[in-house]
Amino acid sequence: MEMNTTTQRAVLIRAYGGAAAAEIAEIARPAAEPGQVLVRVRAAGVNGIDWKVREGFVRDAFPLQLPAVLGIELAGTVEALGPGASRFRVGDRVMGPLGGLGAYADVVAVAEANLVRTPQGLDEVHAAGVPVAAVAAWQSLHHAGPITAGQRILIHGAAGGLGGYAVQYAKRAGAEVFATASTAHLDYVRSLGADHVIDYRTERFESVAQDIDLVLDYVGGEVLDRSWQVLSKDGAIVGTSSPDILARTPPGRRGLWFMNKPDTALLERLVAEIAEGTLVSKLGETVGFGDIPAAIERNRTDPRIGKVVADFSR
Repeated sequence: MEMNTTTQRAVLIRAYGGAAAAEIAEIARPAAEPGQVLVRVRAAGVNGIDWKVREGFVRDAFPLQLPAVLGIELAGTVEALGPGASRFRVGDRVMGPLGGLGAYADVVAVAEANLVRTPQGLDEVHAAGVPVAAVAAWQSLHHAGPITAGQRILIHGAAGGLGGYAVQYAKRAGAEVFATASTAHLDYVRSLGADHVIDYRTERFESVAQDIDLVLDYVGGEVLDRSWQVLSKDGAIVGTSSPDILARTPPGRRGLWFMNKPDTALLERLVAEIAEGTLVSKLGETVGFGDIPAAIERNRTDPRIGKVVADFSR
């Protein structure tokens, strides 16, 4: 519960570190700057970038002034309009990425340009898990160039928040989709349309996937290092989990680091499909506000199906 009208709950870091570095604290409630709206947050998505920021792994890509509130996407209702903000009215249900950090707080000032209306039929908990993953999967799929029918695409982490969308997008584009997942998630990934589903716990993907035109690496680590050998001569790896991918790209190979950028028009289109049921959006787990620090750590250590979302009413 909020202590009063001037302070609010937030999940923040005061210094970089492990699981204990993310803490629940009281902070000042923000005011809306020009072009911003104040959003009463109902739910927020948990993402891999949360623990990467917490650990300091991306401090060069995302220089922070500490303490910093974590969280990058939300769904809620508009509570106030800043000067010049005109796209929404107080009380509108909205969702979107922040374009930065700060979603794990009761009230957040957000650039109205980053938000879209939450469609009827989509509740806040489901909506909060959509903005980053749905858009980032689309953008990362097309980051190395246009996708054409018949391309061979390997997706690592295919059961996760990003991977589940990427499998669907790649299949729609006519690609032959190879996908890695854990034993428990194989049927789910197959249901999304993957042509070849590889159990990474029992099988080496190199023995199944060869002459791959594009690898989408949503896992990182040694998976990235093993993936160069499966590429076709002109193939590329797009990585979201290895900020040092350029340094780890062998001579003559093409490795690209991807960072998500808000795209309101694309988000509107994708969320409409989710609300209609033509695009599968998987909610993997719902946690309460107090469990956000632990959920961030579980994102690091325990891959799961779909997105994890924090319900602020719990």
